[in-house]
Amino acid sequence: MEEIKNVQTETEEVQGAAESMEDYAAELEASYKALEQNKPSYEEDENPDAEKWQSVKQMMDEKTVVKVKVKEAVKGGVVTYLEELRAFIPASQISTEYVEKLEDMVGKSLETVVITADPEAKKLVLSGREVQKMKREEERNAKMAACHVGDIVDGTVDSLKPYGAFVNLENGLSGLIHISQISNQRIKHPGVVLQEGQKVTAKIISLTDGKVSLSMRALEPEEKEEPVHVEYKEKGEATTGLGALLKGLKF
Repeated sequence: MEEIKNVQTETEEVQGAAESMEDYAAELEASYKALEQNKPSYEEDENPDAEKWQSVKQMMDEKTVVKVKVKEAVKGGVVTYLEELRAFIPASQISTEYVEKLEDMVGKSLETVVITADPEAKKLVLSGREVQKMKREEERNAKMAACHVGDIVDGTVDSLKPYGAFVNLENGLSGLIHISQISNQRIKHPGVVLQEGQKVTAKIISLTDGKVSLSMRALEPEEKEEPVHVEYKEKGEATTGLGALLKGLKF
């Protein structure tokens, strides 16, 4: 009897241990799930740069222009810092113009916007080129707004194409004089009348899709065809040089 009691006791202990292990495993699994759910806020709390990355992400979304100072030149670009985070400006994104020596940029301040902000890869990329493009676009829009169809403008012929001439206007814009708008006379190529570097005066005839269309022809006096007076004699002979053309015609 005593042996049976010992066996029962051992069995109960094993079952109790198994139940305890299952309960522990279940509790551990629940803890892992809770940890995963709280992972983002946990990482933000633990990552000292989390707020800085959040700030530069907002700058990227809002296209905020920020001024930074170039600290060093590296292969393919330059390095600076934004919100105390190391940032990279690729050579192609420094300016709208080609930068021959990256070393010459060290110490210079640039207006930039954030184009990449990846906290996991710790990748922060800026662009000065985009800021310059935005400013040029704003300036161009302002100049276009100041122009009106019918305005008389001066400019210099920049280039000649088979279909017309591009003219740099004094207000900084560029306009096109189509070949049909260069002269009242029909010409086969703009070079018959114009040459590069020539000063011209033209009239704005269209402002569409950000393009300026010009006309020199609109400033030329219209040619009027004078009527030809022909006197006829009874014999059908004309008193002008058109007699030969009219000979043989019956009236």
